[in-house]
Amino acid sequence: MTNDPISDMLTRIRNAMMVGHATVAMPSSNIKTEIARILKEEGYLESYEVVDGEKPTHKTLKVKIKYAGERRSKRPVITGIVRVSRPGRRVYTRKNEIPWVLSGLGISIMSTPQGVMTGQQARQKGVGGEILCKVW
Repeated sequence: MTNDPISDMLTRIRNAMMVGHATVAMPSSNIKTEIARILKEEGYLESYEVVDGEKPTHKTLKVKIKYAGERRSKRPVITGIVRVSRPGRRVYTRKNEIPWVLSGLGISIMSTPQGVMTGQQARQKGVGGEILCKVW
């Protein structure tokens, strides 16, 4: 049991990229599935799927990591992935103070009243919220 499941997800992805694994599995939740959906839409992941576990309530999120380059010189598309808001220190932002990640080269993933979305989408919709993580 982890206190911060989102941080656990990001750490599993980071560790899998460091050793060159193609896929990584983790316990599933709605927020993790939404984060995986955004990462896939933005081109950071190949794919993701939610698989039923042994019990109907235990579902597994399987994420396929995207790599660039040839077989021997393959590098993960994600250069860095950092958790911003955590259980001990929540980080909220207003609609006009949403931070840019690497001057627009990366993305921030936010939880807003209108759902989980990127910082760019939140700027366009004019909503603020909690900054979950930054990816570049």
